[in-house]
Amino acid sequence: MSEATLSLGIVLFTGVTALDFVGPAQILSEANGFSTMFLAKNLDPVATDAGFAVVPSAIFDECPSLDIIFLPGGSGQQGAMEDSDLVDFVRKQGATAKFVCSVCTGSLLLGKAGLLDGFRATTHWAFLDDLARFGAQPVRQRVVVDRNRVTGAGVSAGIDFALSLLAKLRGDDRAKLMQLGIEYDPEPPFDWGNPDNVDPVLVSQLRDAFRKLIVF
Repeated sequence: MSEATLSLGIVLFTGVTALDFVGPAQILSEANGFSTMFLAKNLDPVATDAGFAVVPSAIFDECPSLDIIFLPGGSGQQGAMEDSDLVDFVRKQGATAKFVCSVCTGSLLLGKAGLLDGFRATTHWAFLDDLARFGAQPVRQRVVVDRNRVTGAGVSAGIDFALSLLAKLRGDDRAKLMQLGIEYDPEPPFDWGNPDNVDPVLVSQLRDAFRKLIVF
């Protein structure tokens, strides 16, 4: 029996972090069985915080019901959370989607839309405690799966998120082959990817810098 194609909607906004969604989009597009749409209020190119723009493939008002809705984060978080059209779209789609997902501070957008109340979830370490403001239970993990909510930690965790989602939807073997195919075998040059391993003073300074960038 052939697998049903699942519609994946990636919500874009000005100042979105490219790495949050590019990794997941690459992995799931190569996995087959996924139809990916980049969604925005209109079809104008959306500027990422990396200096390049992405052209949406569909607009909110014309988007069909999604199987998977996915929220990245980014420096444009404040504007996105204040955009009632975007938040309403996420709330509406999330109410019927088979899976509601995010990477980095995209989980705060899910929370703003009321989609994490009573769920375990994660986000970028600098904003983890803020999840509780939306009724979520913050969890310090790379990826958190709670029923049909799948959330990833900060930025680079998008790859881990996508492989975890693929494993849940298509089985571990499919995800393992994808991991091999993209040669995901990280060997970071420094052991500085986890705030637990870094001088607390520097962690505090970086947290303050992030929180000045994203205020909500």
